[in-house]
Amino acid sequence: MLTEGGYPYVDGEGWLWCDRLVRGLGHHEFDVYAFSSSEAQEQAGWVPLPPQVGRVRTAPLWGAWGDGVVYGRRARRRFSEHYGELAAVLCAATDPLAPDSRPAKPGTPRVSAEADRFATALHGLAELARDEGGLQSALRSETAVRALERACRAPGALRTAREARVPDLLAVAAHLERALRPLSLDWYEEDGLGAVDVCHAAAGGVTALPGLLAHHFSGVPLLVTEYGVRLRTHYLTRPDSPPAVRALLAAFHGRLAAEIYRRAAFITPGNTHARRWQERCGADRAKLRTVYPGMDAAPFAEVGEAPESAEPHTLVWVGHVQPAKDLVSLLHAFAEIRKEEPKTRLRIIGGPCGPEGAAYLGHCRALAAQLFPDEAESPHSVGDNPVSFEELGGPELPTPADAYGRGAVTVSSSVVEGFPVGLVEAMFCGRATVSTDVGAVVEAIGGTGLVVPPRNPRALAEACVSLLRDPERRARLGAAARARALELFTADQSIAAFHGIYLEIVARTPVHRLLLDATGDPLPFATPAEAHVPGHWTDRTSRVLPGWAMDAPVPATETAR
Repeated sequence: MLTEGGYPYVDGEGWLWCDRLVRGLGHHEFDVYAFSSSEAQEQAGWVPLPPQVGRVRTAPLWGAWGDGVVYGRRARRRFSEHYGELAAVLCAATDPLAPDSRPAKPGTPRVSAEADRFATALHGLAELARDEGGLQSALRSETAVRALERACRAPGALRTAREARVPDLLAVAAHLERALRPLSLDWYEEDGLGAVDVCHAAAGGVTALPGLLAHHFSGVPLLVTEYGVRLRTHYLTRPDSPPAVRALLAAFHGRLAAEIYRRAAFITPGNTHARRWQERCGADRAKLRTVYPGMDAAPFAEVGEAPESAEPHTLVWVGHVQPAKDLVSLLHAFAEIRKEEPKTRLRIIGGPCGPEGAAYLGHCRALAAQLFPDEAESPHSVGDNPVSFEELGGPELPTPADAYGRGAVTVSSSVVEGFPVGLVEAMFCGRATVSTDVGAVVEAIGGTGLVVPPRNPRALAEACVSLLRDPERRARLGAAARARALELFTADQSIAAFHGIYLEIVARTPVHRLLLDATGDPLPFATPAEAHVPGHWTDRTSRVLPGWAMDAPVPATETAR
C-alpha cells in the first residue's frame, strides 16, 4: 500500500478508507510505504495497525532532504543527459496529454514520442539514483537549474516557458526536487517493493511513483486508486504562481500521470467524475474500474431508522469550513428562505480547515451577524440569531450522526467537490438533501435529492423551501437516499471490489520471483510457461507481442467449418 499524507498517520487525509480496506482483507498481507506531509504529522503518530500489516516504511516529502552524494564525472554526465531530456520534454510546445498521430504497433498502446522521452528520462534518473546512492544533491545543484534554463530558451519551446526568469526556474527546480524524491529511496530492492505481488497506490502523482519504479525495476504490477485526481488539483490550484511556473509544473504532472496510467495494471476511480478526468489524462478505458469509497453505515443506523427525530424547521450543513464550500452563498440563500419560512433555522456544523478556513469562518460569522441581526421578542430579552456555528465533539453533537439527525434537510453549497462524503453520510441517516451540481454529487445522490447550479443562492433557497413545505416528499427522498447509500457506498461493497481486482491482477501477472515451499523446493505451477519465452511478459497491457504470437487471419474455409 502506497500512501501520501494519509495512512497510517493519525491526522492523515483519506486514511480511513485505507484502514477499512486493510482490516477488511485480513487474509492478505500488507506492507505500507508512506510519505509524510509535515513534521507535525509524524509527531502525531500512527493509528493502531492490524496484524496483517507486516512492515511500515516512511519517508518525508517536507523540509530539506539531502543524500550527500558526490558524483564522479561519468555520473554527472548521466545526470545532465537525463535531467536535460526531462526539462526539454516539459518545455516542449505540445499537449502532454495528446496521443501520437502515428499508427500504433500491434499489441502496443498509442503513445506520443514525447511521452516516451519523458519515460526514458525519468527511468534514467531512477537508475542513476540506484547506482550512485541518491539523487537529491544533484536535483538541487546549479546543473539542474541551468538545464531548465537551456530547455526554456531552446528553439520550439513553449512560449510561456521562454518567458521564465531566474526566480521561476528556481521555483520549478525546487518543486521537481520534492516530486522526484522517491527516486532516491532504497525501497526497490528484492526485500522491499521488489518482493511484493501488487503495489496499490492510494493516489496518483508522486504517491504512485514508487509503484511505477517497482514496475520498472522488478515488473511488479501497479494498481492506482484516485478519489480525487491529483492532476486536476494542479490545474486548479496555484493561481498566483507566474505563468511559466504553472505551465512547467502542469506539464510535469501531466506527463507523470500519463506514464502512471500507461503502466498501471488497473486504475480505480472513485466516481465517474474522476474517471472522465483520468480518460482525458490518457488512461485506457479497458483498465478503469470504478470503485466507490466504502463507508461504515453502522454509526448512522439509529438516526436513519428514526426519521421522525428530525427538527422540521432546521437546515443542517456539515463539513470542514473553507472557501470551496461557499458558505457565503448559503447564507445569502438562507436570507431568502427566512422571507418565505420565518421559523427556519440554519445550523452550520464543522471546524475550519487550516488558517485559510479560520479566516473564512470569521468572515461567515460576520456576514451572518449582518444578515440576521439578533431578534428579540421584547426590549428586555436577548435576541436569538437563526444561524448557529457549531463544532462536532461537544455534549450536544458528539458524532456526525447527531449533527445530521437534528436537521430536516441537509444542504451542500460547494463550488468544488470530489466525492461528497458528507452527502452520503446524510443519505445513511435518511435525510433529504439539497446540493450544488459539482464533482460527483449527481452521481452519488442519483435522484434522491434536489440539485441546483453552484453559486446560485436563489435556486438554493427555492429548493430548500420546497422541501421544508413538503414533509411527505422529504420522507420519500430520505428513504430512497438511505436505500441507495446502503446498496452502493458501504465498506463491504468496496472491500469486495478490491478483493476481486487483486485476484484479477495476480491471475494475469506471471510470478516475478521464485517461490519455495517449506522444504526449499520450487512450488509447482508458480511460474507460468510463458514466463520462459523472451519478451515483456510481466506487463501484459503494454507489451509488444512476438511475431509468432500475432493473431493470424482465419481462412474462409476454416470459418465455415
